[in-house]
Amino acid sequence: MKKKKINLLFVDDEEQFLTSMGKRLEAREFHVLAVNRGEKAVETARTSPVDIALIDLKMPGMNGEQTLKALKQEHPWMEVVILTGHGSIDSAVECTQGGAHSYLQKPCDLEQLLEVLKEAYKKRVMSRNQIEGGRMDELLQSVKFKSPREILQRLKEIDEGANNS
Repeated sequence: MKKKKINLLFVDDEEQFLTSMGKRLEAREFHVLAVNRGEKAVETARTSPVDIALIDLKMPGMNGEQTLKALKQEHPWMEVVILTGHGSIDSAVECTQGGAHSYLQKPCDLEQLLEVLKEAYKKRVMSRNQIEGGRMDELLQSVKFKSPREILQRLKEIDEGANNS
């Protein structure tokens, strides 16, 4: 049986970073929808299923904060993680108040990023399927080694199962 991948919308105007990090995330069971502009992110989310979004803050045209707001307005279940090399406390507060799940500084350790993406996806599954925290912990007990990859896969199974019943 083919594993279902988590659909990750990855938005960054630095093409080399977008490509290299996209490949690293693809290797970790994500289906990466990579775009280099906020406007493209909004369009992509309208035409393709997106579970979580990873968005650069500083981009030409529609910046990360504007992209976050547009995505959350159209897709309230979508969790968004802001990843930036130009962060400040003020922008972190604004993004969090605007609905961002997390705010990370570049460069970011891949394992830290995977942990944040796992938590964002867990929150999305819980909200969308109205699962309480304790119940979610029970559902995740079957994961043997509890690596971010295994937990993400189990969360995808839970989400698919809830939507098929």
